Amino acid sequence: MNQVILILHNVRSTHNVGSLLRTADGLGVAKVFLTGYTPYPVHDRDSRMPHESAKINGKIRKTSLGAENYVSWEHAEDIFPVITSLQSEGFLVASLEQATGSVSLDQFTPTAKMALIVGREVEGIEANILKSSDVVIEIPMRGHKESFNVAVAGAIALYVLTNSRKI
Repeated sequence: MNQVILILHNVRSTHNVGSLLRTADGLGVAKVFLTGYTPYPVHDRDSRMPHESAKINGKIRKTSLGAENYVSWEHAEDIFPVITSLQSEGFLVASLEQATGSVSLDQFTPTAKMALIVGREVEGIEANILKSSDVVIEIPMRGHKESFNVAVAGAIALYVLTNSRKI
């Protein structure tokens, strides 16, 4: 089994965050980074107002069903030190995005140490993050819609990456 880290960057929906935390737990993801404006669960050194963090935590728990208590996670405002650190530790950093030059997930061969970035639901991952990634992968769409919901796309990609096999 591969060692996989998930990075949720600027994912606005607490329900998508909760769903991806639950997916990460179910698939044995080593760690989840919640970066940018991605909402995050309550933690010991939380600097948010208690009522604010409790409200956000409740919304995340609605879909995570407590997975945030089992999966290792960390909040970081800036994604770039996270990317740099993971790359220096030997992780291949892959952004999940429809972009020029992307590799189809069904053609991608995962490495033993992978970090997957998923991002904004509508606008996608920012260009400067795509440039900092080692590879951009995308899920081939076979229907009429252009993309999956971020939680669904993340789950599909995580399944492939954690099981070291293609779709």
